[in-house]
Amino acid sequence: MKEQSSFPQTLAQAIRYFADLNNCIDFLANLRWPDGVTCPKCGSKEVSYISTRRIWKCKQKHDHRQFSAKVGTIMEDSPIPLNDWLTAMWLICNCRNGVSSYEIARDLGVTQKSAWFMAHRIRLAMQNGSFVKLGGNGGTVEVDETYIGGKARNMHAKVRRRRNVKDIHAKSMVMGAIERGGKVYAQVVSNRKKETIKEVIFPAIEEGATIHTDEFPAYIYATKDAEFEHKVINHLERYVDGNIHTNGIENFWSCLKRGLGGTYIAVEPFHLFRYVDEQAFRFNNRLDNSGNKLTDAERFTVVASQIVGKRLTFKEVTGKVQEMPF
Repeated sequence: MKEQSSFPQTLAQAIRYFADLNNCIDFLANLRWPDGVTCPKCGSKEVSYISTRRIWKCKQKHDHRQFSAKVGTIMEDSPIPLNDWLTAMWLICNCRNGVSSYEIARDLGVTQKSAWFMAHRIRLAMQNGSFVKLGGNGGTVEVDETYIGGKARNMHAKVRRRRNVKDIHAKSMVMGAIERGGKVYAQVVSNRKKETIKEVIFPAIEEGATIHTDEFPAYIYATKDAEFEHKVINHLERYVDGNIHTNGIENFWSCLKRGLGGTYIAVEPFHLFRYVDEQAFRFNNRLDNSGNKLTDAERFTVVASQIVGKRLTFKEVTGKVQEMPF
């Protein structure tokens, strides 16, 4: 990769920079193999670069000796060129309310179906497998839940049957926790019972933290035997009581719903967790560990560094086969 000063800092600069496929390959190769290109099949460093085809060839004797920068990443087996992939990645990770597949399709000159598949694979790269617990050193964590989706009574009968909706008021539920001045954790859940709270939310919170919730009884019951200090704000009376409130997590829900309602318009419950992960990534990467604001280029580099070892096929994203865990 070129010197940091010459690396693109804006979308316009990124489009010009990555228009050169050699720049795309150098960028990905330096992120993926900082100590030199390594064969993804056998791990050997004895590889040669075939410049006419922009691929490498391993000198060891085995199958699949030739490989490109896409092999073993979210882009594997994709005929879409690297410059289009990196442009789509820049857009999705930096647009606060997301980017629709129709807009990506128009911008890149691909079909909406291809853009939709690309976006879901990029969202897979945005998922963070390892997560530092919230509320360390006695910090404050706000916990809340929200409902996503339209009213079942307004759905067509075929849609209700396909989604197996029996309750006329049924919606998808997302539960989340946010550390004051820190990161957010959110997950799609089936209910908001105290058992779900213990299994989904509590593992993401450090013991000894102070938890702020609303008056919902399940939070009160769930924290009885937990190692947390629990403070409650009764929303029937007020929304802020001194330092006790859940306005931080409510702000995250607002950002999430603006993206879902304003950009993506209609999201199937089957895919909702991907959009939640996308919004959580942008929120968690607005600042670095020192509290400094991340630039678009730095946020883009974080996503690009997480594309290896993740694969999502079209059958998996459409639910025809079970998605592989990562």
